[in-house]
Formats: sequence, structure tokens, C-alpha cells
Amino acid sequence: MFKLAIALLVLLPGAARGADLQAKTHERTLAVVMTNDPKVNQIKIYDAKDRTLLQTLPTNGKGGAGNNARGVRQFNGELFAAVNKGSNSVAVFRRDRDRLRFDSLVYTTSAPVSIDFGNGHMYVAGTTTVDSFPVRHGHVDGLDGTTGLILANGTVPPDGATGQVGAAGEDRLLVTLKADPDPGTVDVIALKDGAITTQTAQAVHDPVGTLAPFGFAVYPDGTALITLAHSNQDGLFRDGQFTAVANAGQLAPCWMTRDGKYVFTANTASRTLSRLVGTGANVFVDAQVAATVATGNPLDLDAAEGVLAVIDHGGAASHLSFFSVNEFGELKPSGSPIDLGAADANGVAVIPPSDTDDDN
Repeated sequence: MFKLAIALLVLLPGAARGADLQAKTHERTLAVVMTNDPKVNQIKIYDAKDRTLLQTLPTNGKGGAGNNARGVRQFNGELFAAVNKGSNSVAVFRRDRDRLRFDSLVYTTSAPVSIDFGNGHMYVAGTTTVDSFPVRHGHVDGLDGTTGLILANGTVPPDGATGQVGAAGEDRLLVTLKADPDPGTVDVIALKDGAITTQTAQAVHDPVGTLAPFGFAVYPDGTALITLAHSNQDGLFRDGQFTAVANAGQLAPCWMTRDGKYVFTANTASRTLSRLVGTGANVFVDAQVAATVATGNPLDLDAAEGVLAVIDHGGAASHLSFFSVNEFGELKPSGSPIDLGAADANGVAVIPPSDTDDDN
């Protein structure tokens, strides 16, 4: 009996770890979209594999975001955030197995339009400012840094100019600003320990002959591929400056997402998705048409766990489409597009199984 008890003491901890691993393995990959309703904003949570609707939850605020990228964002399969532009707040949700539960509202210094996570922080770009909020123990805490956004000509950006925010390494943050018919700007913001520390952003002019830096995707070394949406080009941004520009071969490349070495763009006017590859010195269009979107003009997109999700607007409807992504970056449609029941859906995030337990 004594030997049996010792054996159980040895085996049970391992069995518990195995059970935890099996539970995580069985978590679903989720796709979450924001309805963006200007009166009662909501999010819709789908199973990315079988495309069923799992939940509809309020964001406890008002939508109304437009001309932006990354209006929603996920972090490590554990947190999800969505902008309430009409309420100057960001709704934060925590994952609870295959569901989301509301956690908190975070208030911003200007109307929020874009979110990113990195360096132990959540970053939110608004119409005139960008804010940093520390993430501790699975929760987003209060504001620990902010700075004003500025165009390269020295003026404050008008409403609708802010495109996207994104961390580019440990010491800098990027925010794209459109200023048609004038050339646009990439604001470079200094970080210290993840927090915004600078009082003034470095405003970098987009390359001569280009227009509207907008969506972007960042490689682990901090290099970013940035769409130049209104001149039908894609740019390479490295060490605080544009170093290369390539013709997209499609109309209005706007939104971007990265899956490994491949970057995918949503070409709004062409109703296509392209596949790009960036190096230290160049940006290459690997496939001008990696996929087509038949139901409308593609908008935001996101990829994880071999799944790419894209939303589009067509007529008075918004749709969610899924594609599988193989090791060569080839896209294959997965099922039929889903009518989201919202006229102006904004933002999509693919949430992989969480990295850690969500029991605290």
C-alpha cells in the first residue's frame, strides 16, 4: 500500500500537466469581429474551423470607427480588445476556454481607432493622440504614457487620418497617418520599458510620389511593411525611414497581416488579397492575387494557426470569409462567406488557443 501511494504521488502531477495540455490543445481557434454600431457596439465570436457563431457580446460603448486598421486586437490567445470610438474607450475581454468574458473599459485621451499589444503593454492610437497601458497579470491597467500625433507638415491630423498603431521592437512605436491629397506620415514614438516616454513624435514623410501610408505588419526585427494605399504601392520601413517601395500591381492595397515570413494585403478596390515578402532591404510582391473576395471590398484581415480571416463590405452588408494558409503561404477558401448582420463591421482578430491557463 505504501508503494502504491508513492507511485500515485509521482504520477498524479504529471497526469495533471497532461490534462492541462490536452485542455489547451482542445481549445478552439476563434475569429472575432466588431459590428462597429455607432449606438450599441458589439463583438461576434466565431469558431474559425466550423464557422459557427459562438457568442455576441456588447462592448459597453459606441462604435463609429472608419478609415482605420486594427480596430480590434488579440494578445497571446488570452486577451481581446475592441475600440469604442464614439465613447472614447476600449473594451477589454478575457478568454474563458472557448468563450470571451468582459473584463474592463479603458478610457483614452482621444477617440480610439487602432490597437496593438507588445512589450507588456496595450497601445491605442486615437484621432490626435497615442496612449500606452501596461498589461499585468492578464489585465490592462491605467494609462502610463501618451503623446500627440503630428503630420510631417507640423499640423495636428484631422479626424480620419489615423490608420494603425503597432510596436516595432522594444524601443519604438509606429502610427500611420493619411493626409490626402497631401503625402502622409509615419509617426515614430520612443518607448522606455514599454511605456510612451516622448512628448513629441518623430514625423517621417512618406516617400516622394507615394500617398497614404496605412496598414502595416512588423517582422520580429522591427522592420515593417507598410501599404501606400492611394498610390497602389507597398513600402519597407526600417530604422525610422522608408528604404524601399514596390508597385502592388493591385488597386488600393490597404490592410495587412503577417503569418510567419509572409505578409498578406487586402486590396480594397481590386477585391483581392496579395502575398508579400520583406527582407532587410526590399519588399517583394510574391503573388499579386493570392485570393479573391467576391462578396465585397476586403477590409481588415488577420491570420494565426493556419487560418486567415478577412471582413468585407458589399452594399449594405458586411461579410466574414475564411482561408486556410499552408507552409508556402498559399490561400484556399474555407466555406462560404458569413453575413455578419452589420452594415459597417470593423476589425477582425484570429485568436489561437491560449498560451496560459485563465484561472486567475
